[in-house]
Amino acid sequence: MNSPSFRMPARRLATVATATALAAGPVALTGVSPAHATGDHGRASAVVLRTGLDVSLLNKSVNVPLAVSLNDVRAPQGAERTTLTATLDAVDGGRPFSVLRAEVAEARATATATKAEGTTTLAKARLYVPGLPLLSLIEVEQVTARATCEVGKKPFATTGLPGSVTVLGKRVTLTADGPTDVKVPGVGEVRLDLSSTRTTARTAAATALELKVSVNPSKLNVAEVDGTVTLAEATCKTPRPEVVAEPPAEPSAPPADVKPQGAHAESGLAETGGSSTTPYLVGAAVVLLGAGGAAVALARRRRS
Repeated sequence: MNSPSFRMPARRLATVATATALAAGPVALTGVSPAHATGDHGRASAVVLRTGLDVSLLNKSVNVPLAVSLNDVRAPQGAERTTLTATLDAVDGGRPFSVLRAEVAEARATATATKAEGTTTLAKARLYVPGLPLLSLIEVEQVTARATCEVGKKPFATTGLPGSVTVLGKRVTLTADGPTDVKVPGVGEVRLDLSSTRTTARTAAATALELKVSVNPSKLNVAEVDGTVTLAEATCKTPRPEVVAEPPAEPSAPPADVKPQGAHAESGLAETGGSSTTPYLVGAAVVLLGAGGAAVALARRRRS
């Protein structure tokens, strides 16, 4: 027989189970722990020389792009290169053409969990372009670039330059007032942009020298050379620190008497003092009344 004494524990057990699941939250329901952030070791790069030149050939009337990079390194892998020469093919009658010769040409890039850094050093260097095999485009004693990005510190970038350089055979004094223009009649012109540095909240970049080149050598089957040359460049990006999520807290025991979440109030019960068990008590009373009535009727029949 179903009675209130059997139904009440079942209802209360369901209520307690629901409240326990809600208190435990999504972690308890899914069985999955919070994500574990792996962190970011940052980025760094360094390059001694980078060219973006277009060479126009006389007899073919075409432009030949000359893109050369010397000691171009990148981290997080971490690398260091010290190659001292850079050459081009197919611009000097099929013979290798030497673009750069240096006594020191070093590029280094490193990245760890707390620091990323790129550094470049170029010393005793001479740069040439097709058509001018005997006249250097630029000669430098030493130029450097450094970009450092460290966790908890502001990124910074620095460059080091000599007081003067030689451009197309002319000695030029470097100043911080702006670009320096060098023109040589019958040869061409070069614009030098000096010591460019840039920083943001997480990045830094440094370029020691950038040259905008336009020469007309009219030799070696070359009509014109145009483009840019970058000497000593370094960049970095600050690492993101590793974040370890805390383990989920153990769910606390539910209260002794927990009401169902979102249960609707039953109309009229609050005013009469009734509860959710009232329908069961009324039903039991009706059954008892019915049984009593049947007993009275049976007794009367027996008496008669």
